[in-house]
Amino acid sequence: MTDQSTATDRPEGVPADPSAVQNALVEWYEADHRSYPWRETTDPYEILVSEVMSQQTQLDRVVDAWEDFLDRWPTAAALAEADRSDVVGFWTSHSLGYNNRAKYLHEAAGQVVDDYDGEWPRDPDGLSDLMGVGPYTANAVASFAFNNGNAVVDTNVKRVLYRAFDVPDDDSAFETAAGTLMPAGQSRVWNNAIMELGGVACEKTPDCDGAQCPWREWCSAYETGDFTAPDVPTQPEFEGSRRQMRGRVISALKEYDDLRLDKLGPRVRVDYAPEGEYGREWLRGLLDDLADDGLVDVEVGDGETVARLQR
Repeated sequence: MTDQSTATDRPEGVPADPSAVQNALVEWYEADHRSYPWRETTDPYEILVSEVMSQQTQLDRVVDAWEDFLDRWPTAAALAEADRSDVVGFWTSHSLGYNNRAKYLHEAAGQVVDDYDGEWPRDPDGLSDLMGVGPYTANAVASFAFNNGNAVVDTNVKRVLYRAFDVPDDDSAFETAAGTLMPAGQSRVWNNAIMELGGVACEKTPDCDGAQCPWREWCSAYETGDFTAPDVPTQPEFEGSRRQMRGRVISALKEYDDLRLDKLGPRVRVDYAPEGEYGREWLRGLLDDLADDGLVDVEVGDGETVARLQR
């Protein structure tokens, strides 16, 4: 797999060669992911219905409504012929949020039938001409129906990129990072995979190990324990915190192959004193935590404790 952006565009934290990151995510997704029926189709109409229903609605709640909707109106032509009041009534009865979404979906179906002779636009720009279809939805349909989209950037993806690669909280930076990481010509699997990562492993409260996050090896947040993100309130009192100390341990061990406790300690805290409050016992506890997380190896021999990054 390859990146889609030049090295000069690439945000600093994103790997210069993203192929290992790409492969890890796609393999993780293809091995196991949440099963939703709209992930089993490439029909643009069915995918558009799922995208519109999913706006601000939990995916698990959408499944029954999506299946009922398609049972009643299985094609864009069938929906275009329906009475709009019936479509809006369906939306209300299934608690799918703002009724204007139903109205726009009905109008979009009519556009496909009347203006495009039943042939769907295949790229984000063309799909954006449909009523009520914004840039995000147009890109999703282009990606999942035609494998012809751009890298998706939603709240979940921003959270993943911010945590994993220290991408700054800036829309342009997120778009550049997402585009750099997405392998060319694979928007369908990639956008599904990175949104799945944000939905099951890198939620507001992360489950890195439980969900077997495939990016732990590269993830800055996993190394430091700082899981703040644009949609997650900043954790208080970072200065002097255990999270900060974890990060300093990792940084020091990246610089050196291995370090004895009394060589590592001063690089973590300037007030390190072997027998003091922030001394060997405190540092061993910090290293034990990192070892439990699979980040650091600790060896004891000849009266010395030596730490190194886990390979």
